[in-house]
Amino acid sequence: MIHYERYKVLLSLMRWNWQQPDWPKFTWNRSRLAQAEQQFLVGAGTLIGAVKHLDGEERSHITIETISTEAVTTAEIEGEILDRASVQSSIRRQFGLATDNRRVGPAEQGMAEMMVDLSRSFAVPLSGEMLFAWHRMLVGGRRDLKDVGRYRTSGEPIQVISGQFMSPRCTSKHRRHPMWSQRWGASSPGSTGRDQVIAILCLH
Repeated sequence: MIHYERYKVLLSLMRWNWQQPDWPKFTWNRSRLAQAEQQFLVGAGTLIGAVKHLDGEERSHITIETISTEAVTTAEIEGEILDRASVQSSIRRQFGLATDNRRVGPAEQGMAEMMVDLSRSFAVPLSGEMLFAWHRMLVGGRRDLKDVGRYRTSGEPIQVISGQFMSPRCTSKHRRHPMWSQRWGASSPGSTGRDQVIAILCLH
């Protein structure tokens, strides 16, 4: 919970792209990102080099740990706390590895499916159909969303929703912008972190 509270503090200090005075024009300072990018590349290279010297079982363990950490922290940013053990169990099942046969909730299952698909298709050019497939995985068969795995069709203001399913919080509303004509978002006030991943990607 302390970890989540720290995230909330950090998020409260951030200014989202849609809050910028020149939105929706997106700009960035490459020099300010260069150092962080370099650190990431060095760290990634170190990890890849270390994994190459591991045997199959150890390599699988590192892969599952890395993917599950990314999945859990991604959900935390949107206020949804996933069960880490369930996420890992689902990821192991996706890779065809032995599991503890625990019952996995739809949120953990959907996030695990998407993260495994990402790990397998990271070199494939991003397409609309890939986004649609990820959205279908994340919403896990929910019936309260009108647009699943397709572009948003509602003419109502787009809502950015944070928080868990039982206590959603609308952080902002936006009238449809011309650049959003080929976008979809969370069209239900009950949206959670699973569909927020896509909604935030489309709006920020």
